[in-house]
Amino acid sequence: MIRKIVTVISMCTVFSLVSSISATDASSVNNGSDMAGMVAMLDEFYESQHENDAATSPEAIEPIAVSGAAEMIDNVVSMTQEEYGQDASDAVQDDGMQQDMTQPDAVQTDTTQPDAVQTDTTQPDAVQTDTTQQDAAQTDTTQQDAAQPVVTPEPVSEYANTGISIAHEYVHIRKKPSTESKILGKLYRGSAARIINTVGDWVEIKSGSVTGYIKSEYLAIGFSAENLIDQYGTKLATVNVTTLKVREERSTDSVVLTLVPEGEEFEVIKEYGEWVKILVDDTTKGYVSKEYVNIRVKFKHAISIKEEREKIRLQKEREEAIRRAEEERQRQIEEEQRREAAQRAAAQRSSSSGSSSSSSSSKSSSSSSSSSSSSSSSSSSSSSSSSSSYSSSSSKGTAGSAASYAQNFVGNPYVYGGTSLTNGTDCSGFVQSVYAKYGVSLPRTSSSQANSGSSVSLSDVQAGDLIFYASNGNINHVAMYIGGGKVVHASNRVDGIKISNMNYRTPCKARRVAN
Repeated sequence: MIRKIVTVISMCTVFSLVSSISATDASSVNNGSDMAGMVAMLDEFYESQHENDAATSPEAIEPIAVSGAAEMIDNVVSMTQEEYGQDASDAVQDDGMQQDMTQPDAVQTDTTQPDAVQTDTTQPDAVQTDTTQQDAAQTDTTQQDAAQPVVTPEPVSEYANTGISIAHEYVHIRKKPSTESKILGKLYRGSAARIINTVGDWVEIKSGSVTGYIKSEYLAIGFSAENLIDQYGTKLATVNVTTLKVREERSTDSVVLTLVPEGEEFEVIKEYGEWVKILVDDTTKGYVSKEYVNIRVKFKHAISIKEEREKIRLQKEREEAIRRAEEERQRQIEEEQRREAAQRAAAQRSSSSGSSSSSSSSKSSSSSSSSSSSSSSSSSSSSSSSSSSYSSSSSKGTAGSAASYAQNFVGNPYVYGGTSLTNGTDCSGFVQSVYAKYGVSLPRTSSSQANSGSSVSLSDVQAGDLIFYASNGNINHVAMYIGGGKVVHASNRVDGIKISNMNYRTPCKARRVAN
């Protein structure tokens, strides 16, 4: 029994030493050489125990075993001291430290030290480091976003909701999106409409007074419409100040051609940065500051069936008025011709009567001659009186009639060099042709017409008087006054024959060519 106890004690001691050595220097254990030696010593120890057990009694073995174990321990300790330069107490302390390190409390002690906590979890720099890493990740995300194709929004035309008719002549506007639906109006080629809605192959539009449906294939929309502006649209500049100077060149030092009032609208010929070249009338072109005008694009619009019928009716009325005026003028001409023929016949009768009385007495001849002369004189006086009466009659109201007649041609085209009231005329050709219907002959050009008739103050003008306009002191436009501060004139290629305020530009003189 004692032998077994000693053996157990010896083994515990040896294992304790082994653990101590292992804890002192882990790198040495990794070599495996010292451990092998210790195992060999243990084997020898067990062999000696077996030999003694076989040869001696239990009582004799115990001191030998104890003595051998002590010797072996001394040898191990001595080897350890020589190998590591440490005494047995340091090794024990190391063994205790190893035990402490494996205890949970020791672990908690190590992990809960304030410095460690601050370092691992609460130090600002660490947080910043982590945040930076997050930022880096965000940067990566941004880079990924940047690497993706940039989607550029498609440009939107300012005419996205505008359609311009590209039909050969016109396209019908229908009440519903169907070719079987009622026709409400017509959209002629080049006329524009505002798009309200799309219904399949149809679009709902509004143009002028007409709202209805048109097949989309007959409309240019968006950028396609923009490409047709120069062809079908007209840019107009409306004066937005009380009075605006029209200059000869694009400079405030340039000559002023004329003055135009607020609200007047003129065709834009071209835009030049801060300047706009406008067409004042048929012969006057000049520059105005873009700051003082509002520019818009004008298109023709749809016409309803009702409006078309009314237009036809008015056209017929104008044609009828022209026909009646022409008949009246012709009647007056014929009446004048009959009176002139009667005067000539009376003169011939008087001459024949005087030559047939040659055989009569001198007294009788003289009396007859006197009587004939008196009769002739009376006839001549009567004829003259009649002629004078006609002249007064024909002149009375001629100017007013001419002013009324001229308004029948509003809307007809302007043609430079033309004289046709229906097919096209310029400003001087217009007043010349109107007054020709009443037997008043005028020169062909406005500058020459400015010397016809008699001068009249601009404040005393009457219907039928001619109003003249100039640029740089040169007469270049003429209009006919119609009363109420307005004139009718062949303006320009855009507006044709139109009615304007007398002061649409600054007038320079007035002439009365008929009463």
